[in-house]
Amino acid sequence: MGLVLKAEKINKHFKKPVLFHVLRDIGFEVEIGEFVTIMGKSGSGKSTLLYILSTMDTDYDGKLYLNNELVTGKPAQELSRIRNKNIGFVFQFHYLLSEFSVLENVMLPAKKLDEKSHEEIEHDAIQKLTMLNIGHLAKKRASRISGGEKQRVAIARALINNPSILMGDEPTGNLDSYNSENVFQIFKQLKEEQGLSLLVVTHDLDFAKRTDRIIEMEDGQIINGAYKTEKQIQMS
Repeated sequence: MGLVLKAEKINKHFKKPVLFHVLRDIGFEVEIGEFVTIMGKSGSGKSTLLYILSTMDTDYDGKLYLNNELVTGKPAQELSRIRNKNIGFVFQFHYLLSEFSVLENVMLPAKKLDEKSHEEIEHDAIQKLTMLNIGHLAKKRASRISGGEKQRVAIARALINNPSILMGDEPTGNLDSYNSENVFQIFKQLKEEQGLSLLVVTHDLDFAKRTDRIIEMEDGQIINGAYKTEKQIQMS
């Protein structure tokens, strides 16, 4: 298997109010088609790390590779394009534009990427919504659908540009157990049927235990799970 993501000696300091070493020598890999979760107590550096891995935060030391390409040090405009094309992002809160329709929300990242016609983007968006069993909501306003449906729309939006990796920051943190299970099953299906790589920060141990690997963080360091075990390598 090839690698979709590789982090080498990532260090991050917060400068204010005092100098604080928030991430220390972070190194790990995510393989193509692997479903990985990051766990740790609040303040362990999970979300800070995810923002670096998603190329949204560039103020760090170390090297980050996406699809075997070094992305560290690239100009902001190029990073924005790489991020939009290769990384889908699902947050705890869906961040949908409430005055837009479900379909319009899903189409937005593809319109920004500007590689396909409006008709092609609309076709792709309807396909993604249908795959997630919410095609019937396409014309509804985003403000008029339930919380669980909103998170499905957010996942469809994250998938619209057919990314190499889907990243999630507590994507089930705001959902009840029924909708949390739905999100897990969607992620599992994306891995198994489309070979999508997933990297998800979560507090939900039941969710994490069913993924391929758990990376544990404590005080800004990875304490367990950075690389696959021999058993996992044999199984893959």
